[in-house]
Amino acid sequence: MEKKRVYAVIQTGGKQYKVAEGTLVHVERLNAEVGDKITFHEVLFMREGTKSQIGHPFVDGASVKGTILEHLRDSKIIVLKFKRRKMYRRKSGHRQSLTLVRVDEIEAPAEVSSASPGKEETTSGDDLKKVKSTKAKATKAKSTKAKSTKAKSTKAKS
Repeated sequence: MEKKRVYAVIQTGGKQYKVAEGTLVHVERLNAEVGDKITFHEVLFMREGTKSQIGHPFVDGASVKGTILEHLRDSKIIVLKFKRRKMYRRKSGHRQSLTLVRVDEIEAPAEVSSASPGKEETTSGDDLKKVKSTKAKATKAKSTKAKSTKAKSTKAKS
């Protein structure tokens, strides 16, 4: 039997990463030792075969487990401030601290919705009537407000 392809979108360090089991991911520096197991609970989206689940903002009960392989630093980025004709030049550099994580396991919650991408929720006719009635009330309120302001301006002129 073929194994289902499982992937998730996690959030860490203010960034989002699409991960699958066995992938290596460079994330912002984590406060843990090399070889430690780490769990990401901020799962924004999960897909398992044809089943998917979107979190609001996170998927309840879902987590991604991984192992820290190493801590490293990214390549240097040059930051240059320059103002022409003023002899103002400032040059500095920045190296971001990163952590290399291997994704070991993606744990799905008990129930995963079977909504496939591209399908929209259907609404009943009653919902549409409610929307139309609120739009009608809003336009009616705008027209009465416009009439009252015109009447006030004509009284002020006379």
